[in-house]
Amino acid sequence: MPDPLTSFSIVARLEQWFARNGKDYPWRRTQDPYAILVSEVMLQQTQIATVLSRRYFERWMERFPDFHTLAVAEENDVLKAWEGLGYYRRARNLQKLARVIVDEHSGQMPRDYDTILALPGIGPYTAGAVSSFAFDKARPIVDGNVARVLSRLHDDDTPVDSKEGQSRLWTRAAELVAQATSPRVFNSAIMELGQTICRTGSPDCLLCPVKVDCKTTRAEELPVKSRRTELTDVDEHVFLFVNNESVLLERETGSRRTGMWKLPALADEHHALPVIHEARYGITRYRVKLFVHASPPEVITETNQSFIPLADLASIVMPSPYRRALTALLAFMNRKSV
Repeated sequence: MPDPLTSFSIVARLEQWFARNGKDYPWRRTQDPYAILVSEVMLQQTQIATVLSRRYFERWMERFPDFHTLAVAEENDVLKAWEGLGYYRRARNLQKLARVIVDEHSGQMPRDYDTILALPGIGPYTAGAVSSFAFDKARPIVDGNVARVLSRLHDDDTPVDSKEGQSRLWTRAAELVAQATSPRVFNSAIMELGQTICRTGSPDCLLCPVKVDCKTTRAEELPVKSRRTELTDVDEHVFLFVNNESVLLERETGSRRTGMWKLPALADEHHALPVIHEARYGITRYRVKLFVHASPPEVITETNQSFIPLADLASIVMPSPYRRALTALLAFMNRKSV
């Protein structure tokens, strides 16, 4: 059984600490459930620093300020606004959800937790985040940061990715948020504690506001995971072909990047062509080594390929690895021509 006094102490200390040390993120300046939903989807699989660095959240909210605007937007505009964040399925799913909110809920996010949870693409974490951050309801949230904090607080080496581990984490998070004066503040505080002090590796235990309630003496060993994600190395070969102030690009099909543009794939028999640019990037379970080659002697365009004027490149949607490669190559070509 949980100790109510210990739970109350943890919550009170975290709320007081956050009042003095909480960071000023743009999504913390609002209680608009749409804005909070957007920020939560953006921050899935993307670091806060990345979202902040180019004002992704602010630019999105300027372009699509509410569910109605997003629901009726052209998909290309939605993906363009998302460009650079990766995992483009998140943007597509966010637009699908906006359409459901408009069609079935008059454009307003429901306040009831179970109704939020029943929305397409919404899981317990996102439902809890919207409920607590937008409506200040006592709903738990468990992400990687919270899991790390709770595992260390309870000195628990149950694997956090196991069924038992997940059950313990959500139960403990629920016990704590139920004690909060403001669930919005508490959930923000415990997440920020994991981001800043109780971080991966060696935490700053001496600075921790709940060190007197923490049971572990082996913080570096926690949390425990039962399985590690194995990364697969992949080589990707593409080529650059510029002709008459246009560049040949290929529209992707049948993948998470459907409809987006990339440098065209290079057939296996041409892999010996000179490499003019090399880069690395990661996507899901893959470590990709990108080789951009000089174009083959004869280029026969496929049905999914088109020549895009260089002047129009900024307006099309292109995944970041290809955008960076193409930008670097075009800049190099311009320098050579001067």
